[in-house]
Amino acid sequence: MIDHPSPNFSKRPPGFDVDILLFHYTGMETCEAALERLCDPESKVSAHYVIDEDGAVYSVVPEDATAWHAGVSCWEGKIGMNQRSIGIEMVNPGHEHGYRDFPQAQMDAAIELAKGVLDRHPIPKRQVLAHSDVAPMRKQDPGERFDWKGLAAEGIGLWPKQTDVEPIKGAVRDIQIALRTIGYCIPVDGEDTEIYRAMLTCFQRHWHPKKCDGKADKDTRRMLAAVSVAVQAEMMAARIAED
Repeated sequence: MIDHPSPNFSKRPPGFDVDILLFHYTGMETCEAALERLCDPESKVSAHYVIDEDGAVYSVVPEDATAWHAGVSCWEGKIGMNQRSIGIEMVNPGHEHGYRDFPQAQMDAAIELAKGVLDRHPIPKRQVLAHSDVAPMRKQDPGERFDWKGLAAEGIGLWPKQTDVEPIKGAVRDIQIALRTIGYCIPVDGEDTEIYRAMLTCFQRHWHPKKCDGKADKDTRRMLAAVSVAVQAEMMAARIAED
């Protein structure tokens, strides 16, 4: 772990427990450029950690502070993810600068770091998320090349054990209900809108990366059903544990 402190943070408000782990990509051509921006007071952005492609991990903001990484965001009907999240930036040029696979050394470092974060904070699997999940109209990172399934195999994040299930029905309203069940802040109005297509695309980037076009084909609807069931099962298990 390499200390590379940023001045861009604030105190966590009282009453906010960390319950989200948010992954990003830097969208910049080098790690050095990303760190410079995250530590520039004029940029007003930061993250808790940065992981370079060679696996080097930089500590930028302490976990007990609020880093400025999520921006305008929403999940499960709640807005403002910064106060309740840990942000990890994966060095990758992103879709605008030559998006590429995340090297195994980088993913291995992400797994080790995330396991430590999860040990320190009560973050449910369903709330290990992409920046695009909570800001689908603005963001697409860390994108469809990020190995969400591999993380879940290590106990980090949610991936349904059973994916060969009956697909969600094809009506827009049914798909919106499934997206909302998973956590997306989407209106259930039955309208095929830009917001609807953006959120469906973000779902695909996370759970159905072979097809990221915002169209609800049968395989996408099948995965929507599987993820919805897995989310509801985790929530029910949590409620039972509290009783």
